[in-house]
Parts: sequence; structure tokens; C-alpha cells
Amino acid sequence: MNTPSTPFASADRTTFRVLAAISFAHFLNDTMQSLMLAIYPLFKSGLQLNFGQIGLITLTFQCTASILQPLVGYYTDRHPQPFSLAFGMGCTLSGLLLLSQAASFPMVLLAAALVGSGSSIFHPESSRVARLASGGRHGLAQSIFQVGGNAGTAVGPLLAAWIVLPHGQGSIALFSLVALLAMLVLTGVGFWYRHQHRNPKRSAPVKPHGLPKRRVMQTLAVLLALMFSKFFYLTSISSYLIFYLMHQYDIDTRTAQYHLFFFLFAVAAGTLLGGPLGDRIGRQRVIWISILGVAPFTLALPYVGLGTSVGLTLIIGFLLASAFPAIVVYAQELIPGRIGTISGLFFGLAFGLAGIGAAVLGQLADLWGIVQVYQLCAFLPLIGLLAVFLPDLRRTPDQDATDSVAARA
Repeated sequence: MNTPSTPFASADRTTFRVLAAISFAHFLNDTMQSLMLAIYPLFKSGLQLNFGQIGLITLTFQCTASILQPLVGYYTDRHPQPFSLAFGMGCTLSGLLLLSQAASFPMVLLAAALVGSGSSIFHPESSRVARLASGGRHGLAQSIFQVGGNAGTAVGPLLAAWIVLPHGQGSIALFSLVALLAMLVLTGVGFWYRHQHRNPKRSAPVKPHGLPKRRVMQTLAVLLALMFSKFFYLTSISSYLIFYLMHQYDIDTRTAQYHLFFFLFAVAAGTLLGGPLGDRIGRQRVIWISILGVAPFTLALPYVGLGTSVGLTLIIGFLLASAFPAIVVYAQELIPGRIGTISGLFFGLAFGLAGIGAAVLGQLADLWGIVQVYQLCAFLPLIGLLAVFLPDLRRTPDQDATDSVAARA
């Protein structure tokens, strides 16, 4: 039987091409998402918005970009939609065009909702595609997929500074071409995705972990607590590092921005390596090392000199970022058959915690000072002690019982 004539027709031969395509689309998607947040000053002055209205824009964007993700994932788990990825990017394209012409606050809210909805549709299904294309190396696939998003998040504010802020609101429409490019890439991915469902390859059945439902729920609660620890601390760096360095070490904005770039580079490197490391040594170990292992460095950061702080932020960014691919794949294996739901839950939670963390930490910084906030946040990675309650999903309860009997003998 002839296979569809698409760039991704042969799964065996083109696995890494599919992963590269979905990572590139993630790069484009997150570039546009971070652009949304970077152009707030333009709307504040152009439409004479107050801070309360800016907060409502953020709330609309974050809610549609985070809360909808598990719902989209739940639906597509039951009804796979190969071309929903391109459709979601079409929502983003529509939001950008509307944003470029928005002349009132309600129009900006609608545009923000469209851009956020596009992200909600993109992340659960693209994570499923990454797993389908993994060839069994689920951590590696998740890392390749996620590192594209990290790069896009870093690039978005730069493009806002270079293009949108100098040329005004109308220039936002140029980024609809980015969304159109992403739609073309994701249409090709959609053909490959549809072919996988029509012609599933024979593969070894997933080995059940055998954990009771109550233990699964407890483990999921631990993972959510670890996500809180990780993203609240990462937000303290990504949102406020520049202000902290300028206050603590009396350096200029440009120098502080270089330090932030170094941190974001370390985050990208950690994301890329965390997944394959989990494939090799076990995701439970990577989670343990990356979150709890970073605690000595976060505790030391508020008390060192400028040069040492660069090294510490590099280590912190690398270690913390390596946890997320491992956490997502671990959760997918914890609740098999719910790839979209789990991916949507954890990517949505990442968006939500980042937004809540930025707001909460900003309020605390106003009350107590930025240095005191960093001293407080330094203790967040100690929540990583909860990782001791994560079971090794590569072992079954029968194996544990056998080892226990052997030890007593």
C-alpha cells in the first residue's frame, strides 16, 4: 500500500525530522507568546491603560494559555486531531493580526485570549507527537521539543525591542508571517501524525507499573509540589534577576541583561540534556538531583560576589531546567494512555505558576525588598525532599516484594 506523499511519510526514517519540526514550531510559538508580554509598554502608553488593565490582559492571556490546556489534552486523548496543531497556530495568527489593529481595551483582551488559546491547543498535542516520534527514547524527544520553546521565550523580548517598540503597534502584524510559517510546518506534521494513527507500528506493550490508584494520586501530588518549587524559583530569576543584580552589585542594565542571557542559555542546555539523562539513569533520579541538588547553590546565591553569582546562576539554571522533561515523561508513564491530558496539565501548570509567581514575588519585593525575596526563594528547592516519595516506575511492586524477601533472608 502506498503511503501519503508528505515530508514525514516514513516514521522509521524521519523520526528526528519530526522532532526537529515540532521543536521548531515550539520555538515559533513561544517566540510569539513571549512577544505578547514584552509589548505591554506599547499598549499602556498608546491606549492609556492603567496597571489594573495590564493585569487583566495578563490574566486573560495566562488563563487561556494554561487552564485550557488540560481540557484540550483530555479531549484529544479521546479524539485525536492531527491538524489541530495548525488550527491552534491559526488562532495565534488571528490574535496577532487583531493585536496589531486593536484600538480599544476589549479588543486587546480578545486578541490576548486568541493568542493564549493557540498555545493551549499547541502544547498537549505537540507533546503527544514528540512521544510518537521518540522511538522509545521519550526523555530525549521531550527535551528536543522543549528546548525549542526555551529558545523562543528568550528571543521574543529581543524581537519586541528590535521591531515592535521602534516601529509601533502595526508592526505586530509582521509576526503573523511567523505564525503562518508555523502553520505550514505543523500541517506537514499533521500528515505524519494522521499516518501513524491509520498505520500504527507494532511495538512492545507498555509495561504497567502496578501502583494502586491511591499511590498514583499521591505521586501526582508530589510532582505538582515539585513543579511549584521549580517554577516559582525560576520565575524569581527570569523576572527579577536584572533588578536584583543592579541593586545588589550596582551594575548597569546592559551588564545585567548579559547575566540574564547566560542564565537562559543554561536553562536551554539543562532542558536539552535532562530528558536523555532520564532515559539513561531513570527519571526519578534526575528529578531528585535537579530540584533538591540545586538547593546548596540557591542558598549561597544571595551572599556571594558578582563573579561567583554568574557561576551559581549557570548551575541553578541548568539543574532546575533539566527537571521539567523528566517530570513530564515521568507523569506520562505514571498515568499511561493520557498523554494529552498530562501534557496539558503540566505545561498549563508551568504557564500558570510562572504568571502567579511573577505577581506574588513582585508584591513581596515591593514590601520587603528584592534581596529579601531572593533570600526567601533560596529555600524553595528544599521542597525537592518530597522526591523521596516518588516510586521507581521501572520497577514493579512484585520486584520490590521479591527484593524485600531476599533482604530478610
